[in-house]
Amino acid sequence: MKGFALLIFALGSICVEAYIVNPGPKYVATKGAVWPKPQEQELFETFFTINPAAFKFVVDSSTCNILYNAVRRYEEIISNQRLSKLKKKQSKHIVAAPDDDDRYLGQIDQVQISLNEICDDTSYPAFQADESYSLNIAIEESTITARTVWGVLRGLETFSQLLYTGEDGSSTRVNATKIRDFPRFPVRGLLLDTSRHFIHLAQIYQLLDAMAYNKLNVFHWHIVDDQSFPYVSMKFPELSELGAYNSVEFVYAPDDIKAVIEYARQRGVRVIPEFDTPGHTRSWGVSHPELLTPCDDIEEGSFGPMDPTKDSTYSFIKELFSELRALFIDPFIHLGGDEVDFDCWELDASISSFMTRENIRNYSGLEGYYIQKVIDIADELNFNSIVWEEVFNNGVKLPNETIVHVWRDWEGNYWNDTMRSVTKAGKKALLSACWYLDHLSTGGDWEKFYQCEPTNFGGTPEQVSLLLGGEACMWSEVVNDYNVVQRIFPRASAPAEKLWSAYDAAEPDLDEVARRLEEHVCRMNARGIPAQPPTAAGFCL
Repeated sequence: MKGFALLIFALGSICVEAYIVNPGPKYVATKGAVWPKPQEQELFETFFTINPAAFKFVVDSSTCNILYNAVRRYEEIISNQRLSKLKKKQSKHIVAAPDDDDRYLGQIDQVQISLNEICDDTSYPAFQADESYSLNIAIEESTITARTVWGVLRGLETFSQLLYTGEDGSSTRVNATKIRDFPRFPVRGLLLDTSRHFIHLAQIYQLLDAMAYNKLNVFHWHIVDDQSFPYVSMKFPELSELGAYNSVEFVYAPDDIKAVIEYARQRGVRVIPEFDTPGHTRSWGVSHPELLTPCDDIEEGSFGPMDPTKDSTYSFIKELFSELRALFIDPFIHLGGDEVDFDCWELDASISSFMTRENIRNYSGLEGYYIQKVIDIADELNFNSIVWEEVFNNGVKLPNETIVHVWRDWEGNYWNDTMRSVTKAGKKALLSACWYLDHLSTGGDWEKFYQCEPTNFGGTPEQVSLLLGGEACMWSEVVNDYNVVQRIFPRASAPAEKLWSAYDAAEPDLDEVARRLEEHVCRMNARGIPAQPPTAAGFCL
């Protein structure tokens, strides 16, 4: 009995120990750390103060609306810091650092912006645009220098992140710093699905702001799918009139899309539409059932993928895509091509006869036949194509400009095999397999996203050079206006840093990363982005 009591006491002690927690946040946030981490940064202990309410950026060359708007935007971000608001209530002046602190170098009133190229208001962020910049905060002068306006945008974001509250609790400080920075990959994207749940423009604008704060540069707009067709076509208005959840409230008119493209452009973000076919097209068939394959043998009144045997199918797609070409500025379009269910094709006698005539041996080959025709249509309209990996796996002859988007990760590291195959064939690739934001787990799941190294797929240096970057994907089955932004950020911040910052062969110091992410989340919150807490217990001022 005595032994039993001792055992119970011991077990109780173990349980108690398991719940002992220290007060305070799990990770103490950094101060003035940049996210994503710059390629090269020399950070000094000496520091300056600034008055957020009076601070200015000064452009020393010809400007344009993109640069002018960015300067005003970041001046407002800086002046609206909580510290500035508090001090306005308490004093007319920001309290300077103590004169007896030998690290203090004085106050900075402005940072000079030097743009090497002419800033053109007709330009849009382009594939492989130069986003490099240099930033110098020193006694002699403080400057942001870049060849293009897109590099200036990234430099402005970095400077805004260098500011922090001083140890005195009253001053806004910035350490003396030298930075030379540029992205590791040209494509750093976020996919948003707006079909499963409609996402209003206000949330899309929030996401574009957050993308700029994380130096993401491609908004992949998965605009339609099986469930709804919210795109308002001028040539085929019936697609949204009958296929959207609500043809008035839950649709994107051309002016809405133009507004999103312009909002993104001002932040250095490309907008690439995806119109996924031949699968994921049930909403198309509400108004145009002739486009789809009847599937009455499986369920009365049901339909499968698009019918690839009809010339009228391709004529319809060409007309729709010609409209998209005039509306969307970016030269790339995502053609989809994933998850095509062959059951309805297999049951259709006319499709079987067509395959016999065309000597198509299997249904993967039939999908390849369809995709090849759609790629040719896109090419004729001066679109460059992006396709999901199934298109490559089915043997479609892809033009050199076509990019293969690798997404499947069924066996843990399955994507490694696919990436090797794609790049061995000389095709350019994007990775999303390990960055699916709709796959949820408990707090801190950004760590698994951060630990995915996109180049570790076992390819040669030549194969690795064909990897253009990647995208974090938010499919919207369980997100809507009320939770989409916080589900995406800060979880998408992890791939954002992996795709921007320099490769490091060592295991990441996740404690150091977590401390920087804590600060970055608070920074986004202060700017109106409802990013969720990244890991565990903590707080933001």
